[in-house]
Amino acid sequence: MKILVTGAGGFIGKNLTAELKNRGFDEVWEYDINTGRPMLFKYARDCDFVFHLAGVNRPKEESEFMEGNCGFTGELIRALVENNNPAPILVSSSIQAELPNPYGESKRAGEELLFRYAEEYGAEVFVYRLPNVFGKWCRPDYNSVVATFCNNIARSMPIRINDGETVLKLVYIDDVVNEFIGRMEAFEKKLSSGDQTDGNEQGSASGRTFYGIPVTYSIKLSGLAECIEGFKASRSSLMIPDFKDELTKKLYSTYLSYLPEDDFSYALDMHKDQRGSFTEFIKTGTSGQVSVNVVKPGITKGEHWHHSKNEKFLVVSGQGLFQFRKYGEERIIEYRVSGEELKVLDIPTGYVHNIINEGKEDMVVIIWANEVFDPARPDTYYEKVLRE
Repeated sequence: MKILVTGAGGFIGKNLTAELKNRGFDEVWEYDINTGRPMLFKYARDCDFVFHLAGVNRPKEESEFMEGNCGFTGELIRALVENNNPAPILVSSSIQAELPNPYGESKRAGEELLFRYAEEYGAEVFVYRLPNVFGKWCRPDYNSVVATFCNNIARSMPIRINDGETVLKLVYIDDVVNEFIGRMEAFEKKLSSGDQTDGNEQGSASGRTFYGIPVTYSIKLSGLAECIEGFKASRSSLMIPDFKDELTKKLYSTYLSYLPEDDFSYALDMHKDQRGSFTEFIKTGTSGQVSVNVVKPGITKGEHWHHSKNEKFLVVSGQGLFQFRKYGEERIIEYRVSGEELKVLDIPTGYVHNIINEGKEDMVVIIWANEVFDPARPDTYYEKVLRE
C-alpha cells in the first residue's frame, strides 16, 4: 500500500510512521509543514490511504486554528479530488470538537469538510475524536500534561496543578497507533470481502459517525502527579511500580523516555567488606526483591536458614559450591555452580545453606527473594552447614 501521513513529524505522526515501517509498509509518504505543497499534490495522486494527523494546537494567533485545522484539510481534499483519487482518510480529531472554543470549532469544521468529501465522492472517512494522548516523543509544555509532568519531574523542576481533582481521560500512543493501523487493514479487508461491518464507533451527531480508541484511562491530576513522582523516587527506594495496573505500566514507559540523557544511570548502595559485597537492585510490593552478591575467592557466605523466606540463586560469573543441610539432620547436600553454565538453584525453607567461591576470581550471584528484606523481621537464623 501507498500510505500518505500528514503531520508525520508530530507526536502521533512520528509514532505511526515508525510502526508502519516496523510492520513492513515500505511506501509511507511523510508530509509535514516543511515538505512543500507540490509534494502534497504528488502524494495525493497515488496514495491508497491517508492518515491525516496535521493540525494546529498552540498557534500564535487565534485565526491559525481555523487555517491549520480546517484550511489544510480543505487543501488535502482538493489535492485528492484534482487527482481523481477518492482515497480513504483517517483523521485525528479531538473530543474538544464538541466544545464551543476556537480550537474545537476549527476541528469540527475540518470534520465537516471530510464528511462532505465522503458524501460527494463516495470516499471513506474515519473521524477519531481523541482525548489526551500520551507516550514517548510528545512535546512537553505544549498540549500534554503527561509530557510536561514527566519532563519536569525527571529534571526536578516544579509542576503546576490548578485543580488536583480534575479528571483526565487518557489514551496511550501505542494503543492509538494499533487502532489506526488496524482500521486501515480492516478497510482493505472489507474492500476485498465486501463485508460492511465496522467497529469502535463511539457515537454519532447529525448522522455523522465518530470513532474512538477502545482502551482509555481516567486519572485525577493529583493522582497523575503522585504516580510520576513515585517513578522518580523509585531510584532511591528501589521499589518497582505495580505493573499489573496497565495505566501505571504505560506511564512508567513514558516517564523513562523523558529522562535527561546524562541521567540514564544511578548508583546503588553496595555493602562491602573483605568477603565481597551485597547490593539490593530491585524491590517490589508483591514479588520480593532482586540483589547482587559478590563473593571473593576462598570465601564462604550464607551459613543460615529461613522459616518462610525462600530464594533463587543464579551464578553468572565464577564458580563455586553450594552446601545444604536440613535443619536438625547431619547429611550434607552439595551443588557445584558456574557462570559457564547458567542454572538456577532454589533455596528451600528449613535448610541451612552456604555458598563457597572455589575459583580464583570473584563469583557474582544474582539472588531473588520472595519478600523484601525487613530488618525487624529478617527470618534469617545463623548456623553453619558443617557442624564443628
